Order: sequence, then structure tokens, then C-alpha cells
Amino acid sequence: DVQLVESGGGSVRPGGSLRLSCAASEYTFGSGCMGWFRQASGKEREKIATLNAFGLQTYDDSVKGRFTISQDNAKNTLYLQMNSLNSEDTAMYYCAATPSRGFCSLTGNFRYWSQGTQVTV
Repeated sequence: DVQLVESGGGSVRPGGSLRLSCAASEYTFGSGCMGWFRQASGKEREKIATLNAFGLQTYDDSVKGRFTISQDNAKNTLYLQMNSLNSEDTAMYYCAATPSRGFCSLTGNFRYWSQGTQVTV
């Protein structure tokens, strides 16, 4: 079974940085879409960054220019570098992946999810 194990969350002061990691097992990087989502208290889950099978990155406007999604195929790990953090970035963060050849466009396409990690700014 595919497993996504996330790490790297925590508390940081406004303006600070954090890097989230998502280690995948039984999943072939580059086969589908991988992404980062977050859910703040009382709000709906939102998709903030995706990386498709061709290496194309997309970002929600709320994080564009501050967050960077990347992957290390050798380590089977997805990353989210978060810079210039502010209080509005406080949320539970999740990484997720689609099955092979899955598209990034729909949240419903993401079948595999991590356990989530809290980021507090």
C-alpha cells in the first residue's frame, strides 16, 4: 500500500521559514501528481501547491512567491519550502498523491494522503 509520511512542521515566528518533507513508499515519483494541501481551523481544506508528472509546478495565489514544491526522486521524498511565513499560514498541512497518470486539477483525484503536520506562525 502507498504510504506518505510527513515531517517538518512546528512553530515559527512571522517572517520565518520551515521545510516540510513527505516520504513516500510504494509510490513511483513522476507517475502522477503530488501536492500539498492545508486546512486552517474552521476553514475548508485548500490545495496550495502541486507538481505533476512532467515537473510542472502550480501554486495557489496565497503562497505564490513564498512557497516552493520540489521532489527528490532518489529519496522518494516531496518537499515544501515555506518562506516569509505569516499568521495566515497557520494550518494543518498534508501531502497527497494521485494514482499513476492522475491529474492535479481536481482534489478528488488525490487518493493517497499523509497524516498531516501542524504549522503554527
